[in-house]
Amino acid sequence: MAQITIMLPDESTMQVAAGTTAAEIAEEIGPGLARDAVAARINGQTVDLSTPIDSDAKLTILTVDSPEGLKIYRHSAAHVMADAVVRLFPEAKPTIGPPIEDGFYYDFAVEEPFSEDDLARIEAEMEKIIAADLPFTRQEVSPAEARTHFQQTDNPYKVELIDELVEDGEQNISLYQHGDFIDLCRGPHLPATGRITAFKLLSVAGAYWRGDESNPMLQRIYGTAYPDQKMLEEHLKRIVEAKERDHRKLGRELKLFSFFEEAGAGLVYYHPNGAMLRQLVTDFTIKEHLKRGYQLIRTPHLIKSTIWETSGHAQQDYPMYYTDIEGQSYGIKPMNCPGHILIYNSETRSYRDLPIRYFELGTVYRHERSGVLHGLLRVRGFTQDDAHIFCTNEQLTDEIVGVIEFAQDMLSTFGFADYEILLATKPDKAMGTDEMWEQSTRALAGALERCGLPYHEAPKEGIFYGPKIDIALKDALGRLWDGPTIQCDFNMPERFDITYVGPDGQEHRPVMVHRVVLAGIERFLGALIENCAGNFPLWLAPVQIRILPITDRNVPYADEIAEQLREEDLRVEVDRESATLQAKIRDAELMKIPYMLVVGDREEQSGQVAVRSREEGDLGPQPFAQFRQVIRTEAEIPSTK
Repeated sequence: MAQITIMLPDESTMQVAAGTTAAEIAEEIGPGLARDAVAARINGQTVDLSTPIDSDAKLTILTVDSPEGLKIYRHSAAHVMADAVVRLFPEAKPTIGPPIEDGFYYDFAVEEPFSEDDLARIEAEMEKIIAADLPFTRQEVSPAEARTHFQQTDNPYKVELIDELVEDGEQNISLYQHGDFIDLCRGPHLPATGRITAFKLLSVAGAYWRGDESNPMLQRIYGTAYPDQKMLEEHLKRIVEAKERDHRKLGRELKLFSFFEEAGAGLVYYHPNGAMLRQLVTDFTIKEHLKRGYQLIRTPHLIKSTIWETSGHAQQDYPMYYTDIEGQSYGIKPMNCPGHILIYNSETRSYRDLPIRYFELGTVYRHERSGVLHGLLRVRGFTQDDAHIFCTNEQLTDEIVGVIEFAQDMLSTFGFADYEILLATKPDKAMGTDEMWEQSTRALAGALERCGLPYHEAPKEGIFYGPKIDIALKDALGRLWDGPTIQCDFNMPERFDITYVGPDGQEHRPVMVHRVVLAGIERFLGALIENCAGNFPLWLAPVQIRILPITDRNVPYADEIAEQLREEDLRVEVDRESATLQAKIRDAELMKIPYMLVVGDREEQSGQVAVRSREEGDLGPQPFAQFRQVIRTEAEIPSTK
């Protein structure tokens, strides 16, 4: 039998017989690898372990502890769940079921919604399927055969997917089967259902088919799966903690914000505490921008649609709102960049003027589908700490480095010390020349390298006008949140014909850097609330001190010291409720107020306050003058430079 050469990731090689499977090679390398293996990558293509190798190849065995291997593991669990659902609910029609971060889901078309009680039944059925250790097998069939199968099972959703694959040029359709369950799937999958060792179904939710509100509503079951029970239990603990930190829950409890569906979905209404928190964040970011040479500007919410055609947003089917004024079309701005360009273009610019850094807390609106709205994290109206830098080619790298360092300073000040960085490159639908894209991508990569920051490339994930750096914040639970974005743009200066006069007296084209540091203020607030679980640092707390008079006769003393604290620019409340002291303390604790000052007859007569700290508990009585001095220093707003 012919021998072939297999090259492993460490560049070592081994000789095996042609037709040997990836699973057999894993077994030959070692039983530990064979036990942990879930799939293989042969010459860059991810395949099942049962795939035979017929010629010389580069081989990587994917294990369950790798990100790609864990996705395959979870995707297999999604198939097992779909099988269990169909066994218990024969009328259910499976649609799609991908792995997602931390788990998987599967959408089903059913007449009656699933209940939370159904999850336990489905889990029990999944256990039976796993215990049977049914092999996952792949078969390739013609589109006609695939359509016939799913028409016979009365599943129009799968037929629609098959038709799309045919339109994309697919000649063969891959199906996966375990037991009697057959699904449309590219794969790969685990060798058998018995390899799934720890899983949990988490919740049920509604979801529109293909995310389109005009399509039927489906039922989505979320689940998760891990290689061992301990990892699963740790994840479930994180879920419980995440629920306690959920910014929507804390937003209600701390009286920060509301959404009123009757007034419009995805639009935030800030209560006094939330408005104060937002103001503190935006005041701080304005101050920090001014320190770094940014100029504050403001642009209108409405701009003629012809401007959005020039920018390219209109042609890109951007999720904009349009309105008609006196027969002319206007777009409600989804971005701030065209307005900043118009201000730049309002006068002749010299190379001596550059770089120009325009900054705006710009409120924008995007026509997001109702199905994707999620608290503060995905809204239809939000404000960006948006800036656009106009600079020369020679200044470009320095400006990008300055933005990266600014972002690092800001994130650490707000308690985000860890993050992940992506460099997103040219998408399929892009404007401008390849040369422009190569130059702008090199500038972003060079700035990251100069800062000594590791990053991963995200192919084809750039904006239509330029590549970008995306910085994802990592919170206290290790979750990632969208954060600062830096985009390098040679295209819009060209489209808007913006120039500067160079040292040679000739007109030259500047480069634009689009950037946000905190990004959308609403989304940042959501991340901030969850990261600190609503326990805001003193300088950010909407109410820093609540004074608790023990009786009504102590209220005038409470008002007196409150006024003195307000003279220090401290945010103070007096609890005037006719409740017990313990009830007042409990309410202040639930509101996560950093300091409580208890005042009764004894404190009033001695000029003292009994101090309770959110972090340290009962600190006992102390002279009010002493507390005032200490709190003044502790409440100082930090500086990043």
